Amino acid sequence: MYFYHVKKSVLKYIHSPQDLKKIAQNKLPQLAKELREFIIDIVATKEGHLGASLGVVELTIALHYVFDTPNDLLIWDVGHQAYGHKILTGRKEIFDTNRQLNGISGFPKRSESSYDVFGTGHSSTSISAMLGMAIASKLKGNTKKQHIAVIGDASIASGMAFEALNHAGISNTNILIILNDNSMGIDPNVGALKEYLTTLKQDTANCNTTIFDALKLNYSGPIDGHDIAKIITELKRLKSIDGPKILHVVTTKGKGLAKAEENQVTYHAPGKFDKNSGELIKRVTNGIPKYQDVFGFTLLELAKQNNKIVGITPAMPTGSSLKYMMDIFPERTFDVGIAEQHAVTLAAGMATQKFIPYCTIYSTFLQRAYDQIIHDVALQKLPVIFCVDRAGLVGEDGATHHGVFDLAYLRLVPNMIIAAPINALELQNLLYTVQLQLNAPIAIRYPRGNADFAENLKYKIANFNKITIGKGKQISFGNEIAVLSIGTIGNLIIEICNEEKYAAKIAHYDMCFVKPLDEDLLHRIFKKFKKIITIENGALQGGFGSAIVEFIQDNNYKNLQIKRLGIPDNFIEQGKVSELFEQVGLDTNNIKRVINLM
Repeated sequence: MYFYHVKKSVLKYIHSPQDLKKIAQNKLPQLAKELREFIIDIVATKEGHLGASLGVVELTIALHYVFDTPNDLLIWDVGHQAYGHKILTGRKEIFDTNRQLNGISGFPKRSESSYDVFGTGHSSTSISAMLGMAIASKLKGNTKKQHIAVIGDASIASGMAFEALNHAGISNTNILIILNDNSMGIDPNVGALKEYLTTLKQDTANCNTTIFDALKLNYSGPIDGHDIAKIITELKRLKSIDGPKILHVVTTKGKGLAKAEENQVTYHAPGKFDKNSGELIKRVTNGIPKYQDVFGFTLLELAKQNNKIVGITPAMPTGSSLKYMMDIFPERTFDVGIAEQHAVTLAAGMATQKFIPYCTIYSTFLQRAYDQIIHDVALQKLPVIFCVDRAGLVGEDGATHHGVFDLAYLRLVPNMIIAAPINALELQNLLYTVQLQLNAPIAIRYPRGNADFAENLKYKIANFNKITIGKGKQISFGNEIAVLSIGTIGNLIIEICNEEKYAAKIAHYDMCFVKPLDEDLLHRIFKKFKKIITIENGALQGGFGSAIVEFIQDNNYKNLQIKRLGIPDNFIEQGKVSELFEQVGLDTNNIKRVINLM
């Protein structure tokens, strides 16, 4: 081994963990400082997940310094905190492409690097995956390989993580779980486990047996997660111990940037900011609310008028804007932590007692509770209102977060109503309507980003209008092609119809409901038009267009020319939503091309 003796820079010499191991240990605090500055410098202009990665800089360096990655296997749960890992594992020169079209992913990704041993974009999967790898190593007779999972104190509270811990304790495998305890997820942590860990940190001396010891895991800690020397010493000690182990590391989310330490929620993913002061650079929004704000403010107004309304979210009160109701009605608003399955069945239980649960979950997170949707809600025909946020392509978070499957996976479920409003006003009216007359579960999906036609919003019940469930409406009245849209992507058709050439050609129908379909309206359409286009910001396989084709076949309509537009049958990577729409053919130019070819 040899050592670099560098006065000005250490990071410039690091292109891989092999280079890292050549650095004298007393130079590692300097490397940590430079690595933080590098992350801040890039994220300030390119955007991304900031606070989590800043919090684990020392831990990241120590792990790659002590262990022989990628031969030793290292998983970062969720992956929000993996920027330092990416920079130290050969992606420093291209890190400025992070989350950009054709750039590197914002999360660990197996196809991107041999150091990303498991793809993580959703929480609480790391222990299960790592345990599977450790068991495989044991079956191969490789008893020296190390298996490390880094998981946060929010993620470890999830049911899947507990299932894996329960198995790990009796597995006799060589696995090390690093519990990164910063008392934060995206929002502040909640629940009894959070309170237990707080007690454990404050009074370690009197905790002879921990919950982890009870699960037969060799527990050590808590230790300072920003003391590189201490982390390295402890990792070397644990490396020599066989069996399942857990190291409790205490860190500060946003460490090294004062603003990020002070406001950990905002600086989880702050957007653009000044790299020196940390001050946020204000986005130009023209005062237009986001769709989640339309949901949040509308629900608050409804909750003021109806004391049977409750709000539920799995760990996303700020992102979903349920926080507006939480601030005013904390006793009727529930953040259950990263526990989507529990959130859904909790809502079901409340519905049996005549409460009206609005369960707000991001589209890709709702996938994690699919059995609960079927077994606990739909089978029992319980009127749970699923507010499906971040539906459709979401942009730079990429394949793990695009909410493109919900129309297809929910459409299969009996008793389920599925709605996708075209704009903010229709969303408000749906949220108002369902608390008046619902006798079955409903999913109301809406996208990430600024709300359409939001300038006419009125957050007062007196301004809301009741919607007839299962009814669509005609928006434009051309006489050649019928375009059937679902959700906010219908606004592209409205834009196209503003051109005289297309106004005379297109009859545009906002269907609003995928289930039940407006059959009376569809019969009128197919008796009049022979050319049909369906368009959706969702998967073509089994989605809205498929529902229309099934209706056509079931009702024996013949000689129709049909074109379905939507998300093709492959995973879509990261990029701006406009770039991704162009990539999948949902941009205005391609839609016009399809119309012209009909």
